[in-house]
Amino acid sequence: MAERKRAVALISGGLDSMLAAKVIMEQGVEVEGVNFFTGFCVEGHTHAIRKKKQHQNKRNNALWVAEQLGIKLHIVDVIDEYKDVLLNPKHGYGQHLNPCLDCKIFMVRKAQAWSFMEENQFDFIITGEVIGQRPKSQRKETMPVIARESGVEDRLLRPLCAKHLPLTLPEREGWVDRDALYDFHGRNRKPQIALAEKFGFTEWAQPAGGCCFLTDAQYSAKLADLWEARGSREYELDDIMLLKVGRHLRPQPNFKMIVGREEGENNYLKGYQQTYLSLKPVSHGGPLTLVDGNPDQADIELAAQIAARYSQGRDAELVDFELRFPDGSTRPLTVAPMKAEAIDPNWHV
Repeated sequence: MAERKRAVALISGGLDSMLAAKVIMEQGVEVEGVNFFTGFCVEGHTHAIRKKKQHQNKRNNALWVAEQLGIKLHIVDVIDEYKDVLLNPKHGYGQHLNPCLDCKIFMVRKAQAWSFMEENQFDFIITGEVIGQRPKSQRKETMPVIARESGVEDRLLRPLCAKHLPLTLPEREGWVDRDALYDFHGRNRKPQIALAEKFGFTEWAQPAGGCCFLTDAQYSAKLADLWEARGSREYELDDIMLLKVGRHLRPQPNFKMIVGREEGENNYLKGYQQTYLSLKPVSHGGPLTLVDGNPDQADIELAAQIAARYSQGRDAELVDFELRFPDGSTRPLTVAPMKAEAIDPNWHV
């Protein structure tokens, strides 16, 4: 009997990567999944913190997809390595701060390094890419760029759009049947949904594609603001995680406020009180606010006036706050809430 071939699938948690893996599994190939954690993924973090969409399961969709497929999933931390991809993308950014083409090259290269290690011994790599679905990275002319610059070459198979592309090694060698692959293209999701239903899948992540905050205009604006304020494009994991949480306002160039929008966010922001100055209303209900930067006393009072506006004391004459410093010391602060019309829309990052 011929030796059973093994493939590693890049699993994002979206519908396409789930289908791509399933298509190859149906051909008798042994498949395992790999998911690279950059810190910018939408999944899990904010969904677990916020009450929004409480009716939906709080889960890591990559893990959930692996469970649906019945395969192993290896989650690999690439936070530090990914910095160079984000800060110095050879192929530039997409509409926002998304280095999608460089990102895909990086992930395929990492998958190759991981999967072809002596102890793993996989034969080829699967992705859920579909020609025309992403304006930056999923175009017919970029498909060979990814294969070439990642170093994977023709061991990279895209089962959902393979019939639009040249033969790959798994197809030429008969490891997979090209006739059982697909010719999907464009942004229409109906073919994928029909295939999902054919396989018996009744649920998948929404949106069906795209799981990176860097494609989000608001998140990218916050990241750009952070870099500009600090005069450096460096970042740490805590920086990029905080950008996902709360209402961000910059009333002055030297400081920014992060205002919790609900109980889950307030609880999360409490974890950063040993790093940032914080404001908590004590005379009225209201959100916890972190103050990032180098505020002076006047700035702190301004931040408290704005924070009071987002509290239940917005219509009161005065609101009392507990001002907490990173060293754990506290002092009281009382301010008049800022009027709604005085809040400059340009403060919102």
